[in-house]
Amino acid sequence: MKAKKKKIALSLENSGQTNLIVHADRERIQQVLTNLVVNSIKYGHVNGTTEISVEPLGDYKVVVRVTDNGEGIEQQHIPRLFERFYRVDMKDSRTRGGTGLGLAIVKHVLRRHNSELKVESSVGEGSLFYCDFETI
Repeated sequence: MKAKKKKIALSLENSGQTNLIVHADRERIQQVLTNLVVNSIKYGHVNGTTEISVEPLGDYKVVVRVTDNGEGIEQQHIPRLFERFYRVDMKDSRTRGGTGLGLAIVKHVLRRHNSELKVESSVGEGSLFYCDFETI
């Protein structure tokens, strides 16, 4: 509903390899993806895009990416994004809501799955958040 309100196009790209199996806690990984997609929409531009992609990475891993063409993040903030309660702009918490816990939770869930969240971002161009998982 939030994506529709901002006219953000959501897409899911799958490499066609539907037989990829990952050993993971389904609910926690769903929480990770929900946090990443909600953030993408929250900081996305009206008429923007959010793309979720899943594809093999070598023979024994799968990479999951959430990409948008939103505001982007200044490089100086990226190292602190995963700290609890950290906000790039404190006044955002009043206008956009949120607690500043989402990415900290993502970090801890992924750590328990032997993975980590990586970020690439350019101000005005958008952000890419990605992680990988071992396949069975």
